[in-house]
Amino acid sequence: MAFEGLTERLQKTFTNLRKKGKVTEADLRDTMREIRLALLEADVNFKVVKQFVKTVRDQAIGSDILDGLNPAQQIVKLVNDELIKMMGTEDAPLNKSPKIPTIIMMSGLQGAGKTTTTGKLALKLKNEQKARPLLIAADVYRPAAIDQLVQVGQQIDVPVYQEGTDVNPVDIVRHGLEQAAENKNDYVFIDTAGRLQIDEKLMQELADIKALAHPDEILLVVDAMTGQNAVNTAEGFNEKLDITGVILTKLDGDTRGGAALSIRSVTGKPIKFVGQGEKMEDLDVFHPDRMASRILGMGDMLTLIEKTQKDFDQKQAAEMTQKIRENTFDFNDFVDQLNQVQNMGPIEDIMKMIPGMANNPAMQNVNVDPKDLEHTKAIVYSMTKAERENPDLLNPSRRRRIAAGSGRPVVEVNRMIKQFNQMKKMMNQMSKGNFNGMEGMLGNGIKGKLSKMAMNSMIKKNKKNKKKRMKKNKRR
Repeated sequence: MAFEGLTERLQKTFTNLRKKGKVTEADLRDTMREIRLALLEADVNFKVVKQFVKTVRDQAIGSDILDGLNPAQQIVKLVNDELIKMMGTEDAPLNKSPKIPTIIMMSGLQGAGKTTTTGKLALKLKNEQKARPLLIAADVYRPAAIDQLVQVGQQIDVPVYQEGTDVNPVDIVRHGLEQAAENKNDYVFIDTAGRLQIDEKLMQELADIKALAHPDEILLVVDAMTGQNAVNTAEGFNEKLDITGVILTKLDGDTRGGAALSIRSVTGKPIKFVGQGEKMEDLDVFHPDRMASRILGMGDMLTLIEKTQKDFDQKQAAEMTQKIRENTFDFNDFVDQLNQVQNMGPIEDIMKMIPGMANNPAMQNVNVDPKDLEHTKAIVYSMTKAERENPDLLNPSRRRRIAAGSGRPVVEVNRMIKQFNQMKKMMNQMSKGNFNGMEGMLGNGIKGKLSKMAMNSMIKKNKKNKKKRMKKNKRR
């Protein structure tokens, strides 16, 4: 998970600070030293760290926070506000041309994921804006680069303009733009060549393409896992091309997060999107305020709600709500919920979006192996149709047969059935508007944690239904 080490270190620092009834300047000095070390260990640019710590310390002392109520909480708020400023204050939308097409030039070094990210962004615009994008294959140097872009285009059902590898990339872009104008494509993505490092030949070619195409966006794709090298790359491309924004890839694999915290401060250019997965849908808008909240272990409910709305089938959720009310939720429904939760991404990352869960001892070192979920499904698939629909039939002899059929120990089958019953009980409570005791039930195991995630999409609806019932009762 991104920022995992930084989050853990900052939480420990703030926990120690909150234990003090009164915060002295010495306490503040110790806290800022720990924050500085945490940021440096996260591979944040040294100059950025120095300015960050100075700003927070000066604000804490200058605004008499140490003499006020809850100084620890106010210092946390200062850190949160400064993290947001460091990453860009607010979302940075794509620049859009007043007339079609909007031209987006994709740049970056080899290995950063530029071609795949081009497809991800095109798919995002296609799904969310009903866009009609065209991809131009202008990388004639990297072996199979054109073939890769063609495969990406086929995968997302977006046309790709291509020519031979012996054609000048500037001419390819010119011809591609002519085709886009003829076909009335509203977005054009230029997938340019990269190198293993910045060189004059590469930059001159990119400058020539920029002069021809007059792109509305010049997006630099950088690999978050390269840390300070990503920041140096962004600085170099910005000096030569005057980029308009950055896309960070592989953020889910970067436990430090230094690139995300440094790029805006060093280049002055916003991070517009982040890639956090291998699927073509795994490209998200970068929200500085939400990211700061996650770094400080305060959750990210807005992103969680958006993921739930995006990944959960609304019709299926409505049917599930009805089954919960009628207490007819069975193992078939359980597997459906597991499949939908899996589509949302790594479970441990999703759980940490819930406020308070990152600080919960039960969540420390939670690492859900995808194989565990497959084992659970294997147990369910080893049941007969009658057993899935009526869990009360599962007596000891049936459980032994299911264990043999799924290749799992009997104790694991028993544990899964027990957790299913706990989840069913919790869902029944939630359907009646009773959320008490949920945390305790969820702490009993991985499947319990999954159940909360599977139900998050229905909580809001259940609350509304409860209010409606109360209004009806008042009228009566």
